Amino acid sequence: MLKRYKGKNGKSKKKWYEYLWIFSSIYILLGFVNILFAWLGLICFMLPLGISIFKGSKSYCNYYCGRGQLIDLLGSKLKLSRKKDIPRFIRSKWFRYGFLVFFLGMFSIMLYNTYLVFAGVGELREVITLLWTFKLPWSWANTIDAVHPGVTQFAFGFYSVMLTSTILALSTMVLFKPRSWCVYCPMGTMTQTICKIKNKKIIEDDMT
Repeated sequence: MLKRYKGKNGKSKKKWYEYLWIFSSIYILLGFVNILFAWLGLICFMLPLGISIFKGSKSYCNYYCGRGQLIDLLGSKLKLSRKKDIPRFIRSKWFRYGFLVFFLGMFSIMLYNTYLVFAGVGELREVITLLWTFKLPWSWANTIDAVHPGVTQFAFGFYSVMLTSTILALSTMVLFKPRSWCVYCPMGTMTQTICKIKNKKIIEDDMT
């Protein structure tokens, strides 16, 4: 739960990070304007990994995840969620880590395609792939001709990943409890694993 402090009038005041859902919303919209804005999504990748590696904490998931805030807002406050329990198999360890492996595999393919364009072997494909299956032409979204095609290719691939994960988050929000996505979010699974390893090492060091 987010901690709030009270102002002089006794009312709870929101902290700055409680508005990060706005960033997540704008990010998705910017991809329709210029695909290169997709690079901003790297913040959502690097920041949680950095916090878990250096601090051994999942504070990003608990406080700073704009997507988590967005689905909580839509599902809880706007009551767009059925608020049903998520199926047990999705909560299982094998599903969460299996989905993480699948996600990393798709991410690796995206990076490889980007490499091919940078190397001059592959051609730029102005396509957004939803759910790793459905290809949507995206050539109408503005790009910057001055940048290398590889930079643009990464943007298309990365935005596909971010848009797909957003669709999954919204779908499970509607079908189950608002933040059901957080149960099997690949980034959440990775940071949780890193935190467990790091905190275990700290305990072992303290015992020696």
